[in-house]
Amino acid sequence: MFEFGIIPPLMFFGMVVFMLYGFPVAFSLAAVGMFFGLIGIATGHFQAIFLESLPYRFYGIISNELLLAIPFFTLMGAILERCGLAEDLLEGTGKLFGAVPGGLAFAVILVGAILGAITGTVAASVITMGMISLPIMQRYGYNMKLATGVIAASGTITQLIPPSLVLVVLADQLGRSVGDMYAGAIGPSMLQVLIFLLYIAIIAVVRPKMMPPIPKEERGDLDMKLIGRVLMGMIPSIVLIFLVLGTIFWGLATPTEAGAMGVVGAMVLAAINRRLTWPLIKQSMETTTRITSMVVFILIGSTVFSLVFQGMDGSRWIEHMLTGMPGGAVGFLIFVNIFIFVLAFFLDFFEIAFIIVPMLVPVATALGIDLVWFGVLICVNMQTSFMHPPFGFALFYLRGIAPPSIRTSDIYLGALPWVGMQLILVAIVIFWPESVTYWIDSGPKIDPSKIEIKIDLPNLGDNSNGLNLPTLEMPPPVK
Repeated sequence: MFEFGIIPPLMFFGMVVFMLYGFPVAFSLAAVGMFFGLIGIATGHFQAIFLESLPYRFYGIISNELLLAIPFFTLMGAILERCGLAEDLLEGTGKLFGAVPGGLAFAVILVGAILGAITGTVAASVITMGMISLPIMQRYGYNMKLATGVIAASGTITQLIPPSLVLVVLADQLGRSVGDMYAGAIGPSMLQVLIFLLYIAIIAVVRPKMMPPIPKEERGDLDMKLIGRVLMGMIPSIVLIFLVLGTIFWGLATPTEAGAMGVVGAMVLAAINRRLTWPLIKQSMETTTRITSMVVFILIGSTVFSLVFQGMDGSRWIEHMLTGMPGGAVGFLIFVNIFIFVLAFFLDFFEIAFIIVPMLVPVATALGIDLVWFGVLICVNMQTSFMHPPFGFALFYLRGIAPPSIRTSDIYLGALPWVGMQLILVAIVIFWPESVTYWIDSGPKIDPSKIEIKIDLPNLGDNSNGLNLPTLEMPPPVK
């Protein structure tokens, strides 16, 4: 373990201690990096000249155009969160499926997936779903463990469905295109929704009393008017999804440009719903500013830490330790996912992406692991960070809006089956890589080794070297 010196392990565990103690992440990373950098300079393990590159690294973070997609997608989600789109979708879809046991739970999952694809924020999905559907589920006799679990899980799908902010951040850290990350996440996100729906269907058959249907007098008649209302709520959202994601997949726009276009589309949808007001824009911009500032400061802190850590061969220590694990690539993936699953109890996805992922990239590359697949796999795992009892943020959001009659233990126990289903998807992605790579590999393939370039040169005369080039005559020497 100490082949590369004792400072890299001490630095890594020092970072973990600071995190567990509760200091702000950005400042903790920078402080640990500078502290061990000074120790390394004093002991001769680190050269002070490395620190001269910090200003250039800071400038690289601020000038990174890819990261501009984060404020745009955040602003788009914040606008849509407040424009009433979720309420209309959930009300119509709930009545559409209300005749069957678990119909409202089906509606929550489906609308959560749609809302996740157009907002990209877990808080928006969980709070909106909880405020609308939880009182209805409580009134009609739903089991509260099941009801709270469904609502929390519907919000965490947001982390995996494009245009997820997690995928943008991971693309930047892995050095891969956002379009490939989005394409790779299509299969797992569809599988996650299907797993959730299958679980609800099984419960509806085995124990229908846990989620009874909505009475007919409450849901009304199933007619074309109701179906038209649901479709009119979905069609603008689907158009916006294809507008944002389609331009990225087809190479018509960068993620930043697509995000800006998504903001315009969100404003149009809010205007259609007659809810585009100055207070809405102001609150959305305040939310976007807070999240973007947090991301930038975490990036600055993490670049200080990573510079010193790599300067003292910390990345080589991590690579040496993980590449020697039994089981090869599969053993490495299993260890990494267990490690991230545990870290997700204490760190959020931004911190894991900026701190842990850069340490794992060299190891994954050395083992021949496709980095897009690796990134999507990490994204699937990081869903669990929002569902972990007792620290999951989705559970905190739900506790904040749930009535006092719903016990906290019900929320925590209700989350456990859904965490299990998220881990099932982790296993599926590990042992079935095509669930990710199929959507990336479905385009036309060109083998560079078989490309032939033929150039027809005009006949310019004979030449002894076999090329039809003109003969050049030198002038006689001047006497």
